[in-house]
Amino acid sequence: MSKFRKKGGKASPEISTASLPDIIFMLLFFFMVVTVLRDSSLKVDVKTPNATELTKLEKKSLVNYIYIGRPTEQYRKTYGTKPRIQLGDKFSKIEDIPLFLEKHKSKVSENMRGGIKTSLRIDKSVTMGIVTDVKLALRRAGQLLVNYSAKPRVD
Repeated sequence: MSKFRKKGGKASPEISTASLPDIIFMLLFFFMVVTVLRDSSLKVDVKTPNATELTKLEKKSLVNYIYIGRPTEQYRKTYGTKPRIQLGDKFSKIEDIPLFLEKHKSKVSENMRGGIKTSLRIDKSVTMGIVTDVKLALRRAGQLLVNYSAKPRVD
């Protein structure tokens, strides 16, 4: 008889999977909260000019984006090749800018409304006429914080 005997038939304990659905739901909620969906799809071609000095926009939720450029290929048959203004997800006119700003302002809490900025993303081939008209409409609507989007210059 040996002093040390092997215990046969002893199985390792099973891993409990009872908490697995809880972990999966926590991951699901985490990714739903963290993921940011795109606000709008671009319908105009925008190739911003290069810049030497840039400032980063701090709170993106307080920024209105106005795109100015020529319509993309799929919209050229309908809208032509002249530069157009895109507010949100649709082509708009200059007269629609105050309503666009007001809609965004109503979504922001009252104490944050003073920090709302408008970022102009303008194609570098667009003439200054339409840009000046947009800037005048912004000024008339009381939107004085304006940012111009550009790419950093590569030396």
